[in-house]
Parts: sequence; C-alpha cells; structure tokens
Amino acid sequence: MMNAVVIEHVPVAELPAAWREKLDKAQGALVTVRIEEEAQVAAPTEAFVTDDPAFGIWRDRQDIGDATVYVSKLRASRYNRDGSRNEP
Repeated sequence: MMNAVVIEHVPVAELPAAWREKLDKAQGALVTVRIEEEAQVAAPTEAFVTDDPAFGIWRDRQDIGDATVYVSKLRASRYNRDGSRNEP
C-alpha cells in the first residue's frame, strides 16, 4: 500500500528553500505538493546464481591474483591499447 499526502494551492514562497530553487515559478505562484512514501526495495536474499557452466570458471584459480591484470596480459598480444587488433 502506498501512502501519499497531497497539499494543494501552496504558495511557492512557503516552500523550503531547496524546493524553491528547483522551481522556475514566481514567489506568488501556487503549486501542488505531493509527498509519497518511497517503495522499499528488498535486498536479494541469496547470492547471484546462474546455471551457465562457463560462469565463474576461473573463480578457484590460485595462479590469477588480479583478474583485470591477467586478462590485459592475455589480450596484449592480440590488441593494441586503443582496442584495434594487431596485424599477424
């Protein structure tokens, strides 16, 4: 259930300063303020799981410290720093 408070015909001059700064309205203008309760997003209860056998295939490798550095070394012989492919 969503709770909301709606206040109509509020003078801009009576709004908090931070709200007034976001409006391009004259100080004498009237606005409607709607305040809603934000929906709470539940945190995942379990870790990410996939049925793909290739996912996490190198997870238990002890010889790979930093995966980013390791993959960069693998790619270095095939790709230039700008992403273009090396000519054979």
